[in-house]
Amino acid sequence: MKTTPADIERLIARVALRDRSAFSALYSHTSAKLFGICIRILKDRATAEDALQEVFIKVWHNADRYSAGGYSPMTWLITIARNHAIDRIRAAQAMTTGLDQAAQIADTRPDPEAEVVAASERAAIDGCLDTLETDRAAAVRGAYLNGDSYAELAERHGVPVNTMRSWLRRSLLTLRDCLTQ
Repeated sequence: MKTTPADIERLIARVALRDRSAFSALYSHTSAKLFGICIRILKDRATAEDALQEVFIKVWHNADRYSAGGYSPMTWLITIARNHAIDRIRAAQAMTTGLDQAAQIADTRPDPEAEVVAASERAAIDGCLDTLETDRAAAVRGAYLNGDSYAELAERHGVPVNTMRSWLRRSLLTLRDCLTQ
């Protein structure tokens, strides 16, 4: 059975109340994706497995801080995993890097100008998504923002998988045209 963002939000809320069965369910529904994030960044299976366990410890301790704020609960979990994996890399580098080289580490946060540009681009994308039919826009958001598979989207929208592929392809072409105007 497909776990929806609402299901994951409910599990996080229950984890915030220290519900161990909800924590176990959250782990089983999200650990594969979060492990993929960790291994992609850390490039070592054992290190990624350790990082994943530490990520879920953070989730256990910080579930009460989760606030949807318009974002998918997977975005919150992925952000924790990504940041933790990057922190592990930085910590490993700090152990091998002298203080003279520390000044050369680039700040990966966007500067204010980049944040304004990103907000403008987000508004343009949202505006273009609003021009699509509701079900097409929902499918695009599901595929490219939530990471849903074609099969999951096809089942949710009650269409064959090939139809879903066509929807997404045509919707992306429409979005491209809208964004280049």
